[in-house]
Amino acid sequence: MPVICLPTHLSTESAKATGLGRRALLTAAASVATLPHLGMATTRPEITLRFSHVVAEETPKGLAANRFKVLVEQRTGGRIAVQVYPNAQLYGDLDEMQALQLGAVDLVAPSLSKFGRIGLPEFELFDLPFLFENLNAVRRVTQGNLGNKLLTGLQRQGLVGLGFFDNGFKQMSANRPLLEPIDFVGLRMRVQASRVIAAQMRALGARPVTLAFSETRQALATGVVDGTENPVSNFWTQEMHEVQSDLSLTDHGYLGYAVVTNQHLWQSLNNPDREIINQALQEALTFANQIADAQNDRALGLLRQLGTTRIHALHDSQRAHMRQAVQPVYQQLASRIGQDWINALQAALHQGSG
Repeated sequence: MPVICLPTHLSTESAKATGLGRRALLTAAASVATLPHLGMATTRPEITLRFSHVVAEETPKGLAANRFKVLVEQRTGGRIAVQVYPNAQLYGDLDEMQALQLGAVDLVAPSLSKFGRIGLPEFELFDLPFLFENLNAVRRVTQGNLGNKLLTGLQRQGLVGLGFFDNGFKQMSANRPLLEPIDFVGLRMRVQASRVIAAQMRALGARPVTLAFSETRQALATGVVDGTENPVSNFWTQEMHEVQSDLSLTDHGYLGYAVVTNQHLWQSLNNPDREIINQALQEALTFANQIADAQNDRALGLLRQLGTTRIHALHDSQRAHMRQAVQPVYQQLASRIGQDWINALQAALHQGSG
């Protein structure tokens, strides 16, 4: 049973110094994780689950992970422990999925954009711009048959999907207002590793630059990129307001996550433990969904109170111009995502609104 983590000092830099690549480090961590419990005292946990994520603890994802930890440890009397590693302490955007597949970590909660890179492009559905009117529309998909089908498909990559949850809708930031498509022309905009989001930025006239989330603030501060997109809670907790003068409330796209584990770990657990873990996680995800809007509203209020960031609300006409500019993305990415998936999602949204 995996109980030992790859030491955080084994960074990419130290890997270079020792001649080891990142994959070699991940493989070593997976090997160490399978060692038996040698000399373990009876007061220690029998099972320790390592939950790695890339954002701050005060975000919906961070709060959900900590709630999950509390629930599991309470309900097992400490027999199962959960170690939460926020802010990319163990792994970042570019390697957390590989770490999970190799068994170097036990639970991750990547944004839905990340699954396209491991052979599951249908998850990039959620990146399509101006797709969802509100979070209720999102949940008709994630909590319905289509969401279940997406999670089941993770088995193709040796993963087990345990559930979806929200952060919220994304806003655009830069050192100028971004209210019309012309405002984006020439800007270098940080994006996740998503072909859909990259196409969205190009449709607006910007140049997409793929960067890990943990590197984004520094890249903004040094001028490597000019702007980015984020829910307000991420913008606030990563202190991007210190390096971005303008935040435009575009609500142009959705940011959500899926909690996943690997099949080897899941199958090694007995049924009662799987039930405890799954039930605790579902309650934590419900909690995250309940607070997502509140956390984003709170962050926006703090930004207004601080007064160092200009906050811009779009008029209906400006939103319509932006929506029109990104419509070609649907046609450009249909073959990658799969037209059947797009049709199923639009049918789910239409059914719920009827």
